[in-house]
Amino acid sequence: MTTILAIETSCDETAAAIVKNRKILSSVVASQIPIHQKYGGVVPEVASRRHLEIINTCISQAFTEASLDWDAIDAIAATVTPGLVGALLVGAVAAKTLAILQQKPFLGVHHLEGHIYATYLSQPHLKPPFLCLLVSGGHTSSIYVKDCGEYEILGTTRDDAAGEAFDKVARLLNLGYPGGPIIDRLAKIGDPQAFPLPEGKISLPGGGYHPYDSSFSGLKTAVLRLVQKLERDNKPIPVKDIAASFQETVGRSLAKKTIACAVDRQIKIIAVGGGVAANSGLRKHLIDAALPHDIQVYFPPLELCTDNAAMIGCAAVEHFDRGHTSPLTLSVKSRLPLTQVMELYRY
Repeated sequence: MTTILAIETSCDETAAAIVKNRKILSSVVASQIPIHQKYGGVVPEVASRRHLEIINTCISQAFTEASLDWDAIDAIAATVTPGLVGALLVGAVAAKTLAILQQKPFLGVHHLEGHIYATYLSQPHLKPPFLCLLVSGGHTSSIYVKDCGEYEILGTTRDDAAGEAFDKVARLLNLGYPGGPIIDRLAKIGDPQAFPLPEGKISLPGGGYHPYDSSFSGLKTAVLRLVQKLERDNKPIPVKDIAASFQETVGRSLAKKTIACAVDRQIKIIAVGGGVAANSGLRKHLIDAALPHDIQVYFPPLELCTDNAAMIGCAAVEHFDRGHTSPLTLSVKSRLPLTQVMELYRY
């Protein structure tokens, strides 16, 4: 049974975890949200510096919580792509250094593959093929999971990611950063039918619309124009109702496209990953839309929706068990398509 020490530093969470097969032995996450809130978003240089300051403490705490020593560790993994290059370097260099010192194999993990594997930690018997809806601050994709390392992108966003749209709308409403949790709280006490907002559609050259691709730029602009009109008319801004209407539109749109994709492909399991997977509106829309089609929808626990090292460790266990390891010369990359994930390994 494989045991992995995993490190995640792709953005603004410094995380370390020890995972045994699909079981979490320890998971430490040091969030930088309070640091970046005053800037209204993540500042890459600040994030990298904070990772450097806290990474050793997180790793040490992961071992303490797991009550293990280095003899129990089979390999060391770290997120190497995609993400902020400076932030990724901190985790990758830490993992490589430990791999050399402790004479352990190293695995570079794709961050999005980690989000797919987050569901495995709460559903250990989950097996491909299934559809993964990955919704986060930087990504919104419908991914056909064929096997470990084998993925087909069936739908994506053509502009803003869902999480990015939440942050931008929260900024328009002066709600602060990050926007997702704040909008979700307000939406529960607002009227989701107060303002009809447009679902983004992607036109096809031959006519009609792409069935699975999303667009959130127009929705964001519609909220902006709504706020501007209310201000021009000297009317109060009903923040709760706008938040509820926005969240309703996002959840309905994503659920409609995801379920259509699953039905067309005759897929009976959907796993949802990424920070927006924690959104209560999206969860309800997906579950309700899936029910008539006898489709099972799995969501990770809330603590595994946002960035964490446990999901990275789970993905690394699967690759390691298949004989995949990464060279110590592997570099970090700000971007790498998920379909090219096997470029990270020797096999």
